Amino acid sequence: MDKRFFTPKGFRMGKIRAAIVGVGNCASSLVQGVAYYRSANDNTVGLMHHTLGGYEPTDIEFVLAFDIDERKVGVDLAQAIFSKPNCTAVFAEVPMSGTKVRMGKVLDGMADHMENMPADRSFVRSKAVEPDRDEVVAALRETRVEVLINFLPVGSEDATRFYMECALEAGVGVVNCMPVFIASDPSWERRFKAKGLPIVGDDIKAQFGATIVHRALTNLMRQRGVRMDRTYQLNTGGNTDFLNMMDRGRLQSKKISKTEAVQSVMAARLADENIHVGPSDYVPWLNDNKLCFLRLEGALFGNVPMNIEVRLSVEDSPNSAGVVIDAVRCCRVALDRGMGGALVGPSAFFCKHPPEQFTDDEAERMTEAFIDADHRVAAE
Repeated sequence: MDKRFFTPKGFRMGKIRAAIVGVGNCASSLVQGVAYYRSANDNTVGLMHHTLGGYEPTDIEFVLAFDIDERKVGVDLAQAIFSKPNCTAVFAEVPMSGTKVRMGKVLDGMADHMENMPADRSFVRSKAVEPDRDEVVAALRETRVEVLINFLPVGSEDATRFYMECALEAGVGVVNCMPVFIASDPSWERRFKAKGLPIVGDDIKAQFGATIVHRALTNLMRQRGVRMDRTYQLNTGGNTDFLNMMDRGRLQSKKISKTEAVQSVMAARLADENIHVGPSDYVPWLNDNKLCFLRLEGALFGNVPMNIEVRLSVEDSPNSAGVVIDAVRCCRVALDRGMGGALVGPSAFFCKHPPEQFTDDEAERMTEAFIDADHRVAAE
């Protein structure tokens, strides 16, 4: 049996108490996924690791959640994940959780143009009173949260930093799924390390999405001695993430994150004018389906030109949920070991903009080494 799925008899570590910030499509897929694997006939489909560090997917418990939409605030998490404007695939029945979504801090978590969009497509801002930092910290402590998962919209720079401050004060590990640079910012990373709190980030990769496919093809060209001259990655979708990104002013970190993920595996960096990676347009009827169009141009032996084009269609939010499950479990394993700061291997394997970039093969080996430490301890 592959060692990554092996758990010594009796070696189970209990539950992982998690908090979600942003109950959108990604949160919906994650919560559904945990419910799905409680009764799945094949418990390995869609998961990179079924058992990781002694934790199974179903060991994750969602004990706290924040959002700003009036259709979700005050509602049980099991219902809120299916509330508008969420539009991702429904693939599991989710029992009532007993966890009611609380009003979150707005700050820049909502683009201005969203208020003028149809309600079933956009946010409907709750009139509930926003919490201050002390209230969020108290909620994290009262519910004994161990890992906070950041699912805020792209461009939520101030809101993300607000919740990171809360996590640090409450003593909570973090999985930063969004392209706001925390784990990859040395000043933030030092603060997590000083507190003995692990963080996995930044900007989660999909299981089989645009960036990972783009990286794989780019790395293949490098390995085979093909010169890369130009490339683009265009993405379209109809979920609130793409609607939010119609405000191009919110895209700076996202474009940096996605572009660097591709540039980092090239034999030689491309000039800015020869690489374009990022969202292209919002198409409402696509809902949570994401269409990606890739083109890579270069030269083979004898300077003979070549190009390859790829069209990828995926349901966007489920595509990242399994990766988040692994990231959450790595974060909890690090807490068990008393590790603080950015988890270098898992961040590089699971995220687009980690503190340090590696090829995906190298990042996988580093992550396996991180995970395997628990198998060695259990066997002693």
